[in-house]
Amino acid sequence: MRVEVTPEGVRAAFDEVKDDPSFDESRGLTERGRMPVEMLQAMSLRPEILRAFAGFGSCVYPGGLLERRVKELVIITASRGNDCQFCFYSHNDLVKVEDIILENPLDLIDVQPASMSLRERLAVDYTKAAAADSNNVPKALSAQLKEAFTDPELVELSFLIGFINMLNLFNNLLQVRYHGEYQALETTG
Repeated sequence: MRVEVTPEGVRAAFDEVKDDPSFDESRGLTERGRMPVEMLQAMSLRPEILRAFAGFGSCVYPGGLLERRVKELVIITASRGNDCQFCFYSHNDLVKVEDIILENPLDLIDVQPASMSLRERLAVDYTKAAAADSNNVPKALSAQLKEAFTDPELVELSFLIGFINMLNLFNNLLQVRYHGEYQALETTG
């Protein structure tokens, strides 16, 4: 089901959080006279949810301990598995805008070429294992994760996997769609 938003309501809610680094790309859109992406428009109906979402910016995404490339691979992997049109396509565009991944992210996820670091491969494998059965992550994978990531990084990685899965469900339930908005940042940014 879709929800109805008004431009005035979106602007009022977004004005309260627009300086948060979580919204850098959407701020770029509003500076070009466009609306923020649909996910943020939906959240603007409950400004307190939008503010809570903003609160994760500095500690998980885009900020935090993990490399941005690791985070994007986790987000794209989870979003593909959950068939979240919004997150999958928006993050495929964001990696181009931010010059994070030069290769096709799907090639990295599917075939894991040599250009994928050990940490990236483990993060993708952990994301897939969590989706398959979060109560039974293979012991060998858990051991490799403990060797490659610090405990604080594992907390952030695990939170990110849960967080993106929640956002995937949110977007799927409300039929939030991505319409290529971030491509405007790539061509004019």
